[in-house]
Amino acid sequence: MILPINTFSDPVLAMKARPLKGIDSAIEELIAGMFDTMYKAPGIGLAAPQVGQSLRLVVVDISTIEEYADFRPMVVINPRIVSVRGRNSMEEGCLSVPGVAGDVVRPSSITLHYRDEKFEEQTASFSDMMARVLQHEIDHLDGTLFVDRMVKRDRRKIQKELEAIAEGRVKASYPLARNVEKVEAEV
Repeated sequence: MILPINTFSDPVLAMKARPLKGIDSAIEELIAGMFDTMYKAPGIGLAAPQVGQSLRLVVVDISTIEEYADFRPMVVINPRIVSVRGRNSMEEGCLSVPGVAGDVVRPSSITLHYRDEKFEEQTASFSDMMARVLQHEIDHLDGTLFVDRMVKRDRRKIQKELEAIAEGRVKASYPLARNVEKVEAEV
């Protein structure tokens, strides 16, 4: 099931998502839909607010990147970063901000406390790309987009693109929530 992705300026992306209290069939279905949507887009991470659900739920799969082929897909529920180490800058993009990319400085390694797809508590350390993707997705759960973390000078350079996205004047290879709403409103 492919879910439409909410885009820049949508209120659900600016909200702090609420914690999950457990997993039921509806959450399992949402997780499956999030993976389907992420792969179709194609992306390497997706947070529930991006598909209109204000829940602290993330799916990640970086195995599509050649050097990370051994990583297995992850479901991350109610994540909390407990420590960080190092810093590095890397260009990021986002399915909710189609066609826009920019440099973001983030910790290079994190230790994360979370619940997995079975709702079992886990604590693990991640570095490099996995740390970056997890931080990017956790930001979504806190109402922050990668463009909010860009330096002001770089953010000004993409302002016109952000305004176009906010106004619904953007196309993507995957369904966008604003486009779905407009089509439904016209029917």
